[in-house]
Amino acid sequence: MKKFVQTALVIAAVCIGLAACSTVPKVTRVDADTQTDLSGYWNDTDVRIVCDSLIKACLESPRVTLEIANKRRLPVILIGSFRNQSDEHIDTSIISKTMEIAIFNSGKADFVAGGDTREELRAERLDQEGNASEDTAAALGNETGADFLLTGSVKTIVDRAGKTATRTYFVSAELSNIETNTRLWMDQNSEIKKIIKIPGARL
Repeated sequence: MKKFVQTALVIAAVCIGLAACSTVPKVTRVDADTQTDLSGYWNDTDVRIVCDSLIKACLESPRVTLEIANKRRLPVILIGSFRNQSDEHIDTSIISKTMEIAIFNSGKADFVAGGDTREELRAERLDQEGNASEDTAAALGNETGADFLLTGSVKTIVDRAGKTATRTYFVSAELSNIETNTRLWMDQNSEIKKIIKIPGARL
């Protein structure tokens, strides 16, 4: 009986040890608007704050409003490059796509495809030219030209002292007239500033 109890205790201890060392992650679902700052680096909350600010500034700009009023049609925008000039990995396509969706859904502008999407569309038209029926093939040379180019960048300033660092993000966006190269609108958001303290770790 004593040996049985000892064996049971050993088995229980092993089971507890294995449970403690489990590599299965614990996942907790939260609301998409929940603010989270785990590492101190760029995250979804920062994207939301920055995009809300820049989209509002763009749509409420007096020059943009005047341009829309003077057009006999909706102005057409092409998304250009949003450069990551910070010291960390940031997927800037999330910023540009968020702005594109919001401006498009506002009903104040149209967008034309650019980059890889434009090349895919052109390749498809060429393919249809030789393979689709004349009645259904998309015609060549009928693309809609863009009036404006939307571009931007993300930059950071990092100030370090010991095990504490301050990270400030500067996100800019510009809307330029493609024909004249003049800027119709430009703005910068620098609201994101974080103080990060990590004991015993290099920042």
